[in-house]
Amino acid sequence: MTFAEKLQALRQLMFAQQVDAYIITAADPHISEYLPEHYKAIPFACGFTGSAGTLVITQDFAGLWTDSRYFTQAEAQLIGTGYELVKLKVPHTPEYISWLSKVLPGGAKVGFNHKLITVALAQEMQYSLVQCAIEITDVDLISTVWLDRVGLPVENAFLIDEKAAGLSISAKISQLRAALNINKADYHFISSLDDIAWLFNLRGKDVAYNPVTLSFALITPTAVKLFIDKQKLSRTDVHTLNQQGVTLYPYEEVANELKNLPEDIQIFIDPKRTCFGLFECLPKSAKIIFGINPSTHLKSLKNDTEISHIRKAMLHDGVALTRFFKWMEEHLGREEITEWSAAEKLVAFRAEQASFAGLSFNTIAGYNANGALPHYSVTAESNQEIVGNGLFLVDSGGQYLYGTTDITRVMPIGNCSAIQSDDYTLVLKGLIEGSKLIFPEGTKGYQIDSICRKPLWEHAINFGHGTGHGIGFFLNVHEGPQNISPANVDVAFKTGMVTSIEPGIYRPGKHGVRIENLVLCVPKNNSEFGEFLTFETLTLCFIDTTIINKTLLAPDQIAWLNQYNQTVFKKLQPMLTEEEAKWLEMKCQPV
Repeated sequence: MTFAEKLQALRQLMFAQQVDAYIITAADPHISEYLPEHYKAIPFACGFTGSAGTLVITQDFAGLWTDSRYFTQAEAQLIGTGYELVKLKVPHTPEYISWLSKVLPGGAKVGFNHKLITVALAQEMQYSLVQCAIEITDVDLISTVWLDRVGLPVENAFLIDEKAAGLSISAKISQLRAALNINKADYHFISSLDDIAWLFNLRGKDVAYNPVTLSFALITPTAVKLFIDKQKLSRTDVHTLNQQGVTLYPYEEVANELKNLPEDIQIFIDPKRTCFGLFECLPKSAKIIFGINPSTHLKSLKNDTEISHIRKAMLHDGVALTRFFKWMEEHLGREEITEWSAAEKLVAFRAEQASFAGLSFNTIAGYNANGALPHYSVTAESNQEIVGNGLFLVDSGGQYLYGTTDITRVMPIGNCSAIQSDDYTLVLKGLIEGSKLIFPEGTKGYQIDSICRKPLWEHAINFGHGTGHGIGFFLNVHEGPQNISPANVDVAFKTGMVTSIEPGIYRPGKHGVRIENLVLCVPKNNSEFGEFLTFETLTLCFIDTTIINKTLLAPDQIAWLNQYNQTVFKKLQPMLTEEEAKWLEMKCQPV
């Protein structure tokens, strides 16, 4: 079936079931960012492959709501599908709700799969649409049309050793129970896969790039229940879980278990990480306590063991990146190198590292105009040869035993223009300002965000994505609760948080610049004014200085850059060959 034929089939089902508008979300029952193939309904329905978007279908309109990161990509992928791009004015907001309230008459019915939408979003729709006398209903139409849909993943899962995790499963459960007690909750339901992975020292391969396995968890006053396909685990791991006080249940039994909970419970639920369909299974008289999963806060504070492993992962990643950029420099012009082949070569260098466990996300390798797409994904049609003059942006990351990396570098190719040099330098200034920041305890991400953007704002330049996100420990490359963005997220930075800093400049059709390091929040000093924190840069890869416009850098910024590159050389040199070390030493020469 073509995309247009699929759309027509969905409309016929809508007419038959008296559904006036049908919503398709980019989600699974765990509200994951990265989805198993089974749940990739939006690419199936319209061909759009971006990670953020919502389809809304009526009998006379079909639209994809997405944000500025994907405007160019969506416009190209939606041609001939019957869907139109609707540009979000505010990223990550459900602006289609107000649109539906305006175009649908009273008495209309809006349908969506309740297991593929968050509690928070479903309640927002209930509040907004019911006021307009519009009904919402639980309906799954996509499964009827999606005849060749793949099944749920069945990859094996495994436990990481307590010595690698730094805490036992029982110790983490004790921490979680203490947090629940503070929140006056006796039950807790967890859907989010990375929270479950952290709590049970559990890893898997059910979702590309994220080492997680499909599962749910229910904490009661007397039991810890893990809903998972038991066949995925070894007998040894099952025994370990049992020894740590965890009882295993079939994955499919979670809904019935929730329906049979006592009526008078006080249960803690994360409304943004729990699907509405399972939330509806809870007893109607239960007292619901909403908030961010306590495990989300706990896992964001990396313990000493995790930090030690993360530093090792950065060393391995730094070696792979050094070899990649050396290879690029030596082979450009001598053989054809494309965005695709360069990305594949980088994977190969990472795979040489003994602790490599896979990529942490799909590599973004964009030359010139393609680099101006923040979430660019190379395809056979878009693949460019890296030749001539310009900027090659590489945003990539690896999963290591045990640690997760995420880094962006820009490699100048041939002769670069003055504007490319200025853009590169301004982005670097933003990175440096954030990296060397000293800030009081209690500082939030939106405060740090403005400091990173200031060098760009002074030149009337801005970018449409956040400046930083949390990073997991051999887990998801994007995790919370902290971030660095303009959004008013009420989460303070604390010692032990690992976060990216990644400002950028994007000139559509021309070039893009983004430079990204991962940083660890550490104590700085105490004074009569309180506790102060700062960042320790974890990422180990030289920052190219050949196209810097030094007139735009202050002396302290130059000093930071020189010190950083010297640290990179010092730490990586023992792991490199003599030839590689000499090459890196030249790249790390002071400005």
